[in-house]
Amino acid sequence: MERALVIGASGGIGQAVEAALSARGVSVDAFSRSRDGLDLTDESSVARVLGALDGAYDLIFVASGGLEIDGASPEKTIRAIRATAMMDQFALNAVGPALVLREAARLLPRDRRCVFAALSARVGSIGDNRLGGWISYRVAKAALNQVIRTASIELSRSHRDSICVALHPGTVRTGLTQVYAGGHPSVSAEVAAENLLSVIEKLAAAQTGRFFDWAGKPVDW
Repeated sequence: MERALVIGASGGIGQAVEAALSARGVSVDAFSRSRDGLDLTDESSVARVLGALDGAYDLIFVASGGLEIDGASPEKTIRAIRATAMMDQFALNAVGPALVLREAARLLPRDRRCVFAALSARVGSIGDNRLGGWISYRVAKAALNQVIRTASIELSRSHRDSICVALHPGTVRTGLTQVYAGGHPSVSAEVAAENLLSVIEKLAAAQTGRFFDWAGKPVDW
């Protein structure tokens, strides 16, 4: 891997992925809203920032996301659903990565292996949902998973060696999760980044369009 693009590089996992790639000798272009004004909820911002880039990137890694947006906590019951909070989740967690994917065909190489990976979450799995709750976050991540699946089919037609996947990082000790981690085992962002890059490095083109956890195990859609 020679070049990588990291989106959401100011967050805990994004920063750690950028650092881990740089330590491997990879040339990394990294963007975020706080550092570079890249706002995934603003279509014109995505077009402006990513439209100025030239490929080819061997890896595009989308680490952006939000669990609590504008003070709206994950719902414990469907009675707590609010339209604005749900739309905010969709804008950041599903539409944002989709807008990045819109640029992927231009930024990924056609003549060699390349990877587009976006952070999803196990709670976005419909088949694995046994507890309920967190409705807006769950459905936004489920929508992201469908975006990944659909995009993988189209990309494979023009980029035969492309791999487009959703990744579950596990519970990571970041500002995103610290309030909600509870008693779940967690790892540092640095460990999570190494785990995720290890999974990415082992993926083959035949595995495009799938959902994997931090250990490389498939997650039910």
